[in-house]
Amino acid sequence: MLASRVLSTALALAIVPATLAAHHGWSNYHENKPLTVDGTIVESSYGNPHGTARLETAEKTWDVVLAPTSRMSARGLTEAMLRKGTRAKVLGYQHKQQPNEMRAERITIDGKTVELR
Repeated sequence: MLASRVLSTALALAIVPATLAAHHGWSNYHENKPLTVDGTIVESSYGNPHGTARLETAEKTWDVVLAPTSRMSARGLTEAMLRKGTRAKVLGYQHKQQPNEMRAERITIDGKTVELR
């Protein structure tokens, strides 16, 4: 009995760091330098741990980190709204080491603005 508890605890502790390492650290984004980009969605994913969108602008293509699907859905951002070819405006923060990545705070599609954080 004690051996199984020790083994269970050890497994749980081993999983936690791997889970944390897989997620984006928000400190990796320029939180004091908000930017707004306007473009066309060329690809998107409505999955966990968070949705993503590739947004093509006049200057470059951004990899946009959205929110978890449960939050997007609860706030009115559906998978259908993120379809390829849709125009979107995103306010967010650029990644410090990956210049094409940004974390979205809000997204506007067809005149509807959704707060993501």
